[in-house]
Amino acid sequence: MRFRDACIPAGFLWSSPFARWQGPLAEVSGLELAVRVTGRALEERRFDPGETGSLVFGWTVPQKEIFYGAPTLAARLGAPAVTGPMISQACATSVACLAAAAASAGSEPTLVVTADRTSNGPTLLYPNPSGMGGAPEVEHWVLDAFARDPWAGESMVATAEAVAAEEGITREELDEVTLLRYEQYREALADDRAFQRRYMVPVEVPRPRGKPLLLEEDHGVYPTTREGLAKLKPVTGGGVVTFGSQTHPADGAAGALVTTGERARELGGGEGVVRLLAVGFARVERARMPKAPFPAALAALEAAGLDLREVDAVKTHNPFAVNDVYLSRKLGLPQDKMNNYGSSLVFGHPQGPTGLRLIAELVEELRLRGGGVGLFTGCAAGDSGAALVLRVED
Repeated sequence: MRFRDACIPAGFLWSSPFARWQGPLAEVSGLELAVRVTGRALEERRFDPGETGSLVFGWTVPQKEIFYGAPTLAARLGAPAVTGPMISQACATSVACLAAAAASAGSEPTLVVTADRTSNGPTLLYPNPSGMGGAPEVEHWVLDAFARDPWAGESMVATAEAVAAEEGITREELDEVTLLRYEQYREALADDRAFQRRYMVPVEVPRPRGKPLLLEEDHGVYPTTREGLAKLKPVTGGGVVTFGSQTHPADGAAGALVTTGERARELGGGEGVVRLLAVGFARVERARMPKAPFPAALAALEAAGLDLREVDAVKTHNPFAVNDVYLSRKLGLPQDKMNNYGSSLVFGHPQGPTGLRLIAELVEELRLRGGGVGLFTGCAAGDSGAALVLRVED
């Protein structure tokens, strides 16, 4: 899908810090987190929510009162006359939300909000009148989804092991990529987190007693060393994926404002615009999820009328280091040519907002370079993938 005139004003992509599940955001619902983060982001950017024409809300983990999600969110942000679609597409949610906003971009901006809390995910009871004694069917929304794809019949980690086995990807390769990704993330922490401060919005977390907690940086990122990685055992017997070379579930929120190029330049105050060029979606063979970012990237590049040689920066959603090894081989792109300043392998995986944070980082990297073309690509549940191509312009 290619877009005609869909832009984001410079500085109008943001993300909260991500917190490892059962951390400081564990008791803040995803809907409440979306309100707090988005409200603060818009206030810092001096944008009146009442100027929005529509809202797209992306989430993947049900929260209390999510039935009224988009209208409630809009009203609480100060735009009671605005609503819009709610989108849930696992880790492709961010790209799907931006695509929905870009497809109908107008002079009245569309507010894109994504939020998820994997902590304390709901346990659902489904009526089963035919069951023994009428006992209900039970589903733990987060854990059961990680453990088994109902179509493929495999866990997510099993998809990584399957691709590693087929492609001859070794434990040593995965550890090297993991170590590199951690070092890249550390670059974003330099100079008192100067890079992250370009897009990251602190979250004020209420507490039962005492003053609220102000979460200003990622929580739960463990220091990574070559020696530490070598000591870890594989997650599954005989496998190559460890808890070091896969990501962790997390909580967080991210957002953006999408409008026309003319309106984006006005809102950006002369700082330039982010032009959304095209998106691509793909699905690969059963239980081979880490392969999906590659065809998704090709689809997005083709729709944009570009090839990889014209891309200046690449970011990936990489829940497994296997993803990046496979993508690097297929694209012929060295590992150190993608994921500057970090990736979800290191800072976590709240699903819905994960892609949007990575896209925010991609944009800020390009802004520091003086502009250029960026590619984001990542996998999602159901052996699917989603990709976005954008250009940062003066």
